[in-house]
Amino acid sequence: MEHAELQALAGKLELLIQRIEQLKTQNRLLLASERSWREERAHLIEKNEMARQKVEAMISRLKALEQD
Repeated sequence: MEHAELQALAGKLELLIQRIEQLKTQNRLLLASERSWREERAHLIEKNEMARQKVEAMISRLKALEQD
């Protein structure tokens, strides 16, 4: 293999290594973002459940008032 071919191959290999590092960084950021969205989703589900329970309690109290 000629020196020029080896240099071209080394250059391509370096670009590939850089791209792999970029993808690793991007993957870490995406995983962190996903974790954040999952935590937010869980929090919103919990808030929704609390609101549903409060509404059901109010409906029960209103029904009890109607019966009196």
